[in-house]
Amino acid sequence: MDFVRAIEHIDIGSRTELREAARACLITHKDDIPVFEQLFDAFWRAKPEYADGSLQSGQPEDTIRLAPEDGDEGEGDGDGQTLEGIQGRRLGLVESLEESEGEASEEGDGSEVFSYSAAEVLRQKDFADLTEEELLQTRHLMEQLTWQIGQRRSRRKVASPKGRFIDPRRTLRRSLQTGGVPLTIARRQTKTKPRQLVVICDVSGSMDRYSRILLQFIYAVENGMAKVETFVFGTRLTRITRLLKHRSIDEAMERVAREVQDWSGGTRIGQSLQTFNTQWARRVLRNGAVVLIISDGWDRGDPELLAREMARLQRSSYRLIWLNPLLGSPRYEPLTRGMQAALPYIDDFMPVHNLASLEALAQHLSKIDDYRPVRRQHPILPTPAPGSRAA
Repeated sequence: MDFVRAIEHIDIGSRTELREAARACLITHKDDIPVFEQLFDAFWRAKPEYADGSLQSGQPEDTIRLAPEDGDEGEGDGDGQTLEGIQGRRLGLVESLEESEGEASEEGDGSEVFSYSAAEVLRQKDFADLTEEELLQTRHLMEQLTWQIGQRRSRRKVASPKGRFIDPRRTLRRSLQTGGVPLTIARRQTKTKPRQLVVICDVSGSMDRYSRILLQFIYAVENGMAKVETFVFGTRLTRITRLLKHRSIDEAMERVAREVQDWSGGTRIGQSLQTFNTQWARRVLRNGAVVLIISDGWDRGDPELLAREMARLQRSSYRLIWLNPLLGSPRYEPLTRGMQAALPYIDDFMPVHNLASLEALAQHLSKIDDYRPVRRQHPILPTPAPGSRAA
């Protein structure tokens, strides 16, 4: 802010005055001057000569000696010891930057060279098109994502000076310690906890291009959150929560591939969800759990069974999210029988085909609030028989 205010009192068209004002306001130690000089010229992309052709205008700082770097003996007047020498090296740095800009200008704008990022390219690239080297880089980027899920209000209460509930026990204990004078009212507020996350992933043959990277995504989520239950299915449901705990990711992938016998096989989403609803729902869908189903929707089973089990699963969960890797394609339409049967019971239909979609999912999970979404399903009531009381 001092530098911003200083600009009002100088000639901003003069590079010399701008440099001196910035150095006076932003530099707090003389050892930072060489770094400042290099960054100033690299930012403005101009040589450091002034109107008189000199590197500096003869300021007293030009002859300040700097502390020797590691490996220097600190003798003589070499370029590494005075600002004049540093200016010479800085001049070479700026010339090299200009040469790189000139080469880049033959193909396009030189600023693209400095805005290019390999990580940004990987963020937008489809998982199915990644090479082995890119898969390794994607794994490292995936491990850096922060996974947090929305909070839920617990039935328990904790002490809080501004809570809405009065705590009579603590109030009486305090009054006994002070003889009742003065009487301080103790208060409590509702405790919040992170919601449970349940992941059900399709590992059938149609998902084979995405299964490997999606399991790495599940491994990162399970090790980044406290309460995560993980299931995979092809023709039947398999719980893999314990296989992903306290092991390296390579070992976890080997264990999962060995334990899941229907890997890259057929797909029966309805039967797998029926198994989950009857055997696991009461154990894992507690306290407003969020359910993630990862599948492309290709199903060989009965679509009516899938619709019935999806409706049951939606009623049991706080939020039901379907992640489809094919949704990232602009030409995709949910026309398969499985997706058509499941869509009326999905709260959020999102893509999961690249790192950018995973970042959007992480942001979406962190914003889940205390209000259940408006369900879009419309239950079909049985038609009452003629002459009955209901009719």
